[in-house]
This record gives sequence, C-alpha cells and structure tokens, in this order.
Amino acid sequence: MNAVDIINKKRRGEALSKDEIEYMVMGFTDGVIPDYQMSALLMAICLNGMTKEETVQLTGIMRDSGDTVDLSDIKGIKVDKHSTGGVGDKTTLIVAPIAAACGVPIAKMSGRGLGFTGGTVDKMESIPGFVTSMERDQFIRSVNEKGIAVIGQTGHIAPADKKMYALRDVTGTTESIALITSSIMSKKLAAGADAIVLDVKCGAGAFMKTYEDARELAEWMVDIGKGSGKSMTAVISNMEQPLGNAVGNALEVGEAMDVLKGGGPEDIRNLSLRLAAEMILLGGCAADRDDAEKKALEALESGKALEKFRVFVANQGGDERITEDMNLLPQAAFAVEVRADEAGFVTGLDAMKIGLASQHAGAGRQKKEDEIDMAAGILLDKKTGDEVAAGDLLCTVFGNNKAKAEAGAEEARAAYTIGTDRTEKPELIKEIID
Repeated sequence: MNAVDIINKKRRGEALSKDEIEYMVMGFTDGVIPDYQMSALLMAICLNGMTKEETVQLTGIMRDSGDTVDLSDIKGIKVDKHSTGGVGDKTTLIVAPIAAACGVPIAKMSGRGLGFTGGTVDKMESIPGFVTSMERDQFIRSVNEKGIAVIGQTGHIAPADKKMYALRDVTGTTESIALITSSIMSKKLAAGADAIVLDVKCGAGAFMKTYEDARELAEWMVDIGKGSGKSMTAVISNMEQPLGNAVGNALEVGEAMDVLKGGGPEDIRNLSLRLAAEMILLGGCAADRDDAEKKALEALESGKALEKFRVFVANQGGDERITEDMNLLPQAAFAVEVRADEAGFVTGLDAMKIGLASQHAGAGRQKKEDEIDMAAGILLDKKTGDEVAAGDLLCTVFGNNKAKAEAGAEEARAAYTIGTDRTEKPELIKEIID
C-alpha cells in the first residue's frame, strides 16, 4: 500500500477499506508514516467525512492499537462520563465527586485540551501536587477504597489516538464527526467502564456547531458503544456561550469548588446535576431518573460531594487545602479588564471567540510542545441576556504574560455583542438520547 494513494482516495471522497485505515493509523503510530502525511489524511477526512462503517473500523483499530483495561476487580458498575469539549466545561470535577458520593465507582481516564477547548487533565494538573498518572493496581485500589480516581490517558491506552489527538490539536482537524467519534469511543471502549454518559456539545463553542450535527454524533457514539456491550446515554447540551463564568485551568477548578460548596453559576450547576443523575442511574444506584436526580442534589447540598472531592484530590497527591483557600491555586501576575462601550443588553457571547481568547492568553496550546500557563484564562462578569451600562465590566483576562493577556482581552471584547433588546438565555439541555 502507498500513503499518497490512500490520501488521494480520501481527498476524492471515496471510502477507505479497513486495511487502508489500519495501514495509515498503525504506520503513523509506529513512526513509519510521517506527521505531514497523517495531517493530509486527517484534513481530507475533515473535508469529505467518513461513512459509519469506516468510523467503526477506525474506532476498533485505534482501540486495539494498545492495551484494554480490565476493571473487573472494581466492585460495582463502573460508569464513565465524557464531554465532546466545550469552553468553560469543568463538569468532570463536579460530576465525578457527586456520583462517587452516591456510590457509583468512578474509574475515569480523561484527556488534555484540544483546540480552543480545555482538557480535564490540564485542569487537574493546575492543582498543586496533583498527579494524573497511576499504576493499574494503585488505580484499582483507589477506586475501591476512595470511590474515585481520575487519570490521564496513558501511552498504553489507544496510543494511536494519543498521537493523532496531539496532531489534530495543532493542524485544524478537530471538527469531524468521524474523528471525534473514533477518538472518544476508542479510549472509552479500551478503558473498561461498564456504562458511559456522553455530554455532546453543540453551538459556537463546540466542535459540532449545529444541533443536527451534535445529534448525529451522539447517535453514532451511542450506537458504537451499545454495539460493544456498553450501557449508553448521551446528553446534548448548548455551547453557544461558555459554560459557567470561568474559562482557563485554575480558574475552572476554583469555579468547580464553588459549585461543590453549593454556589457557582446556575448553568454549570444544573448541567452537572443532570450528568451526575444519568451516571447514578446507569450505575444502578437509583430506582429511576427522578430518584437519581434527588440523590445527586442531596449529595451536593449535604456537602458529601465536596468531601469526596477533597478525598480525591488528597489521594492523588494534590493539596486538599485548596477547598478552603483558592489562593493556593496558580495566580496570574496580570489582569486586563474588558468594559462595555455602550449600554444595552448582551445579545450574544461567542463561546469559540472566548475559548480562543483564553488559549491565546496562555491557557491552551497552539503548538504540541507549548507549555500551558495554568493561571491564564477569563472570568466572565456578563453573559447573554444580562443588562449592561456603559463602563460595566464584561470580563477579565488573566495571564503571566502581559502582552498575551492584553491580546486575549482584545479578542474577548470582540466576542460580545451588545444590543438594545434583551435576549433570552439559551436553553442549556436540548435532548437526552438513551
């Protein structure tokens, strides 16, 4: 086989065979196919798509490129949760402790940031001392004893995805149903959970811009998961504007703790409770959806979820004092305010522009080798539907590089649209597919 012939075939919009997909994926994983040829194939896939059969084959090849995890030594039904990526999405840090506090064993592998969206592993690594890698025995023991462990994807789990994921992040090849499906499901099927809850985003700040595309992605992933014997639920949620008020690693950890303490923005609180309830239901810890919702709320309001978060952080080497003193999280040297030039209402807040502004301020990577500024990011004071007066604070951009923070502030300013008529806040949860 020849890599150029395969690239040209997909560039013409033709379907690839299993052997052709395997030749490219495994050749790239083994270092035989260079970055530039895999980048060309990924771009051709983004432009021309893949059939569901191609996607099933790609998912299986990526899953089988490394180890599969046996979680049978963990007691109970293991439930995983995955988001397709969004701006300000820190739900894992809230959902996992809530579900664990209700008796669901959480044995989760998470990823790093991709494009303009943040990654759970990056957020967790902003906690001083927090370790995102464990040996298998320690991982199993942590879940059995503490009820929860969240680690980064190891080099042994779907290594093909790990290499392709890093390449997609810096080559503009993130927005593809086939690539997103295969990336998520190859890891999830290899990671050993019995059930999976998917949070599929749609809107300006998501890889799927429309509800129709998000629904197609959700259905593809649910079908692939069920076909592999997993219990599956997908929640389609809105990402027209950022989720919560904090965007950026340490800032998002702080907001997650606000929610676990009973506060925090309404949207991130409500979505987290919805996702946690779905995990509790699939985990067999509730009689029905209403019962699961009540248990999730009780775990949050009683403080049990916060205590589970504290145990989780301490068990993975993190400084649990952050739950009492958020100043122990990374702090930025510079803060640049963005203020309204006119009075009116916020009629639009472009999540993608805010995500890019945060990334460019230092909170994300533009090249594979970039170091993340854990303190960088954006705190939003105004969102869609809010009234503003001239001079009101819209948001603040943080960072340890003044020039980057100032550039991020200019981008954040362009994300706001202010008009004379009040706009309703966007509907958060659009549909549940199970």
